[in-house]
Amino acid sequence: MTAPAFEQIKQQALSLLDLHQSRFEAMNDAEMREFLRTFIHEAAENYFPPEPLTHSKVCSSHEANTDIDQLVSQVIDDIVGLGPLESLLRDDEISEIMVNRFDRIFVEREGQLTRLKLSFNDEPSVRRIIERIVTPIGRRIDDASPMVDARLACGSRVHAMIPPLAVDGACLTIRKFSTQRLSLSDLVTKGSCSSALSDLLEQIVAARLNLMICGGTGSGKTTLLNILGSCIDSGERLVTIEDAAELSLHHENLVRLEARPANQDGHGAVPIRELVRNALRMRPDRIIVGECRAGEAFDMLQAMNTGHDGSMATLHANSPRDGIRRLETLVLMAGMDLPLMAVRQQIASAVKVLVQVTRTCSGKRVISSLTEVQGMEGEIVLLSEIVRWNSVTQLHEVTGDMPRFIDRLPEQERQRCHQIFQAALCG
Repeated sequence: MTAPAFEQIKQQALSLLDLHQSRFEAMNDAEMREFLRTFIHEAAENYFPPEPLTHSKVCSSHEANTDIDQLVSQVIDDIVGLGPLESLLRDDEISEIMVNRFDRIFVEREGQLTRLKLSFNDEPSVRRIIERIVTPIGRRIDDASPMVDARLACGSRVHAMIPPLAVDGACLTIRKFSTQRLSLSDLVTKGSCSSALSDLLEQIVAARLNLMICGGTGSGKTTLLNILGSCIDSGERLVTIEDAAELSLHHENLVRLEARPANQDGHGAVPIRELVRNALRMRPDRIIVGECRAGEAFDMLQAMNTGHDGSMATLHANSPRDGIRRLETLVLMAGMDLPLMAVRQQIASAVKVLVQVTRTCSGKRVISSLTEVQGMEGEIVLLSEIVRWNSVTQLHEVTGDMPRFIDRLPEQERQRCHQIFQAALCG
């Protein structure tokens, strides 16, 4: 189909939207798409009237109908969707979409990056798509605020940046989250986790041990937090706190809180730290913070130390020891002027387990370490690695160190864990 055909049919559809604006405002996305599909299909057929069929033209007629269907879908995606990105969002094999500029789009499949022939028409097209994403959730992007974090209705994470910060033109990154509800057994199937480690993680959650998930960018921290959150008993009350709502916990007694940036006047910002403090007044059994980035780490540790056992958070760190160091730094960012020894004592008392997730060179995401925080020795926070990922054998190995948290597990699971670790010591 030619570009003039696309633009002409698109303009007709936009005119219809202007004419029946009040009617469309009452429709949801699916209803609007269905209404537009009928109108646009009719407009496309008028633009390309069918020729009288002969036996030799049956095949070409079928191809023409396919082209018209594709044109209709493209026009609808451009008007009410995300344009050329819609087909990528529907592709379950794609985990990340990267628009470096209007004519340069990359995707990630199974950890590998690929450039697509797909592109936007021009720079303003990318800007319109970004506006379409951020406006419904109360975010903004303009010359005064040229970058934004947002999310799609499906929960996928979005980051966008425009000139003058983005030198080559507006850029957009979408981190897709699987529409399928993953579980620990799915991680075992993919080789990201062993069966024994899966059982141990499930028991750690059930035993209400405070847990931090550490890892680099794109290593799968949020995905694992989602999975572990689904292991929480339905009788508990959860409060989740995020910068941009990404977690999808299928839990009945759940309150989801999302931070808010400042408005155009620089007022009205509600940071994560403020939400953590308010969450303490909401009678949560557990508090789950999407990611600790700054002073909210101090308030999170306070919550873990004051009766909210089983709370969870994620943290950017390349190893469990780095995770402890980063927590120290983030707590000091709270401006409380605490001595470093007091900070370390708070961390050692609050955090019980560190789960390290890693993205390998091949793009595979694995749980590379399960480490227990065993208290203090002098001025050092004691860490004991319980399970580690062997990159040579591509297997998870039990180190043989007996975790102290076993005493908090139910009797049956306690005996099972003793058998696993005793076997490792003897082997």
